[in-house]
Formats: sequence, C-alpha cells, structure tokens
Amino acid sequence: MQLQLNNKVILITGGAKGIGEAITRAAAEEGAIPVIIDRDEEAGKKLERELASNSATWMGAELSQSESCRRVVEAAAEKYGRIDGVVNNAGVNDRVGLEHGSPEEYLASLKRNLLHYYDMAHFALPHLKKSQGAIVNISSKTAITGQGGTSGYASAKGAILGLTREWAVELLPYGIRVNAIVPAEVMTPLYRQWLNSFPDPEEKLKKIVAKIPLGGRMTQPEDIASMAGVLLSAKAGHITGQHIFVDGGYTHLDRALT
Repeated sequence: MQLQLNNKVILITGGAKGIGEAITRAAAEEGAIPVIIDRDEEAGKKLERELASNSATWMGAELSQSESCRRVVEAAAEKYGRIDGVVNNAGVNDRVGLEHGSPEEYLASLKRNLLHYYDMAHFALPHLKKSQGAIVNISSKTAITGQGGTSGYASAKGAILGLTREWAVELLPYGIRVNAIVPAEVMTPLYRQWLNSFPDPEEKLKKIVAKIPLGGRMTQPEDIASMAGVLLSAKAGHITGQHIFVDGGYTHLDRALT
C-alpha cells in the first residue's frame, strides 16, 4: 500500500529495538524520515546506518526527563524543519506491583512508561499543528485485562488510552489525529527475556500461543508496525480517538475458540 508518507518526519520513541524498531523500518519503507529516539546508542546508530538512504537519524534521549524530551523534539525540528508524526512507544513492563513495590518505585514506573508520552506530544504540538500531523500511542492489553504484580505499567497503559481520547478531542480544531494501538502477546527481545525467566520457556510459549485465536501464532512487531504506518498516513484521515487491538483476537474473542 502506498501510504503517502514520503519525506514525512516521524519521531519514534524506543525506536531502536522491538516494536519501535519495526515501526522505524516500516516508516522508512514507506519513504518517511524516521527519527529514532532511544537511549541505546549502539542499537540506534546501527539502525541509523542501515536506513541511511532514508535519512533516518538516531537521537539519544533520557525520556524520563522532560527537558530531555524537549531537547530531542527541538533537535529533530531544527534538523528537518518539520514534524509530521509522533509514535509514543517506549516503555517496559517493570513489574512494580502493589504488594511488591513502593510509592517511590511506582512513581519511577510512571516516569518510565507514561509521563514522556505527554512530554513528547506537548513539545511536538506546535510542529504537528503546522503539518496537521498524527500521534500514535502504543498501549497494552494489560490496561484492559490486568496482569497482576505490575501496577505501574498497567496503570500507565490505561492512562495512555485515556489520553488518546482526550487528545483526540482537544486537537480536533487542528486536524491532528490521535489513536492508540493495543498489542497483547508480541514476540520482542523483551518478551523473549521474560519467557526465559520460566523453567521451560518453550512450554510457556506453547501455552500462550494456544490461546491466540487467529492463526495460532504470536503477534509480530511487524504487525504492530503495519497498523502504525496506516494510522500515521492520510489513509486513516478520518480515524481518531480509537483504541485498535492488534492481537489476533487474544483480548476479546472467546477463549473457547482455542
């Protein structure tokens, strides 16, 4: 599909690995200019070199610090003269729970998983108003189903869904569209790391896959990236305020189907 993203400047947080890397690659394939915002310099520069023909740029940032978010947005705008889209993706299921956690750890989790979504959108907004751009927020099925033992991450992902609707309303006058993608079981390096924490990772994976109705397979980062590309593009020109589940039916379909 031609998404008409040629030369569109897209900021992607956590853009060097996992879902973020897949979104970066998908944007580049559609002719966009991805700005890879990631604190992993090695992974970011490696991806930048791979996508050099698409003018991709890695920019390091500590997203838990508002000033760092401001600086990276300003640097991108200065380098390219415009910003057409923001993909808020960075985060980690850090398992800060209610019983096994503390108020201080909970706040730190929100900084890792939520506050930079606001910061990035806030600082990019003047540029998005000029371009009538789009924001795509990556949430998680934990916001809908819960998981247990991960209060910080789950509440951050729930708040992201609320902000998606709130921003969609607030930004209507500017023609800026805001949508969220809600993944469930996605095979990323972090997911593989989590699987490896079990005595028998492959047996655990088999049990999870058995509960995914569509295709009996894990969601791949590229599945998320394909949806992100559409939502960033004019092909989704009348879609805003939506929570779109890319999960093979995992969250909502009857488990009896599996």
